[in-house]
Amino acid sequence: MTGLETESLPATLASQLTEEQRQAVAEAPREKRLEVLAAALGRTEAEVLPRLAQAAGLDVASNLETDPDSRGLLPARLVHEYQIIPIRFAEGGAAKNARAPGDSVSSGSAPPLLPAPSSLLPPLHLASAWLPDEVMAQWLRTFTPRPLVWHLAVPERVHQLIIENFGVGSGSLDDSDESYVAPEAQKESVEVVDEDAAVVRFVTDVISQAIEDQATDIHFEPQEGQLRIRYRVDGLLVPVPVPENLLRFQDAIISRLKIMARMNISEKRLPQDGRINFKAHGVVLDIRVSTVPTIYAESISLRLLNQKKEAYTMDRLGMSAGEQAQIRHVLDYPHGIILVTGPTGSGKSTSLNAFLRQINSTDLRIITIEDPIEYEVPGVNQMQVRPEIGLTFADALRHVLRQDPDVIMVGEIRDKDTAEIAIRASLTGHLVFSTLHTNDAPGAITRLVDMGIEPFLVASAIELVIAQRLVRRLCTECARPAPIARVKLLENLAILGCDPAEAEGIDTLKAPVGCDRCRGTGYRGRIGIFEIFRLNDEMHELVLKRESTRTLADCARKHGMRTLGQSGWEKVKAGNTTFDEVLRVITVTEK
Repeated sequence: MTGLETESLPATLASQLTEEQRQAVAEAPREKRLEVLAAALGRTEAEVLPRLAQAAGLDVASNLETDPDSRGLLPARLVHEYQIIPIRFAEGGAAKNARAPGDSVSSGSAPPLLPAPSSLLPPLHLASAWLPDEVMAQWLRTFTPRPLVWHLAVPERVHQLIIENFGVGSGSLDDSDESYVAPEAQKESVEVVDEDAAVVRFVTDVISQAIEDQATDIHFEPQEGQLRIRYRVDGLLVPVPVPENLLRFQDAIISRLKIMARMNISEKRLPQDGRINFKAHGVVLDIRVSTVPTIYAESISLRLLNQKKEAYTMDRLGMSAGEQAQIRHVLDYPHGIILVTGPTGSGKSTSLNAFLRQINSTDLRIITIEDPIEYEVPGVNQMQVRPEIGLTFADALRHVLRQDPDVIMVGEIRDKDTAEIAIRASLTGHLVFSTLHTNDAPGAITRLVDMGIEPFLVASAIELVIAQRLVRRLCTECARPAPIARVKLLENLAILGCDPAEAEGIDTLKAPVGCDRCRGTGYRGRIGIFEIFRLNDEMHELVLKRESTRTLADCARKHGMRTLGQSGWEKVKAGNTTFDEVLRVITVTEK
């Protein structure tokens, strides 16, 4: 929030709101006002933006490109505070909608006016996330005499361009011009602008931006001559634009993170682990922090866990009706083991959580053993393992069996002890959920045998194995059908192990385009692809004979198991994702 009065809503829109709604819009941060207004009007942001622009006499700028020649005119603090960005604009394209707010400003609320800007100077086109106000215009005129031409734009896109051009947290570390101080800083003591406070704000900005980008991890990586910061978003590492002067603050940033995680800041030679409880914008995060020494400085990784986030159902995971029916059938069993397999970050815990919510009821005692607890499930007894004090998965599972559980979830089977206890639990009348790291579903069977579990125990206990991957979902706003060459289509189907006959009649598939809503990537969010493996009598015999994963997989396919590749093809046909995404996450083996 700026702490300054903003321009009033146009009368045509203000008349449709109650006094409380108008106040809520005025009090929201600039980048959130359109969202609040749209919610109050019961419309989408895409519908409200042009109406707001028309009512205010402005135009809507789309396909924004920043103006690099004008970027240096404005300090990063001001740009962040008012959520504005200089943009390229075709000459004359917005002349009729040019808007310069009036010059009458309350005493003391803005800097003194400069002489009227010269009409000979080229206009400065500015994209704004919200209506411009007088105070904003006066501040801008202290930095440039150019005439100001305003455009409204999608707030997400404006914010993204600010980050790309000035860097995450640049408003906190900006030392290019001390003449502009953000309004909230004006209310605090002069000490707030010192280096320590700037670093505190910067770290908060980086974590807050990661939450906004829906990142799962943040990596601070000291390199030669730079401190690189990367987010993991939708499973991919994304470099984060950073302020040019970031290296100067590197040691202070690392120390700040270690203090927040309650680590020993003087110990720089050994790896350390810690936790941060972080609150921002109503979101409470449990952040797991890990440091390792490198040749330049300590590298720090943060895993962001939002325990209050909205839980996924099987529908939201992307499971088809057939896949859900297969799983629900086994969820009704009184005992047995259900395994979810896949690499780190493939959504295994999310799937197990969805299964727990599916069966959760007052007549079942459900206990989970997790590391870490990623979701809170009402009515379920959840336990956090603590290896540092001897509470491992195996130890916790032994004690849980004395708690009269009906259903047990073990976060991961990491060793023979945990596997043996989980199998024993399933054979003595408990339904057990767990995860395992394997490339495909049949591989879970041979992995357990390799751990030293007897094949007859594995065959008796395992009821269902689900292998899964997460692929990026095409943006629903901008994805468009695009032609695909038949040769390329057949080649991709062959790689995925699909029947070439399935290509009949298909000459277009949806492709990513990129828009303001998906930040130009063409993708927004993720969706799962699944391989469901269930033992029958024939496969039971193969397990007893210690047959290979490939033999089990061939037998399972013969009996109708749909592979990860085939599941991915279904998602491609449905327009949910692309071949490139499916091929990126699937390990293809030569047949």
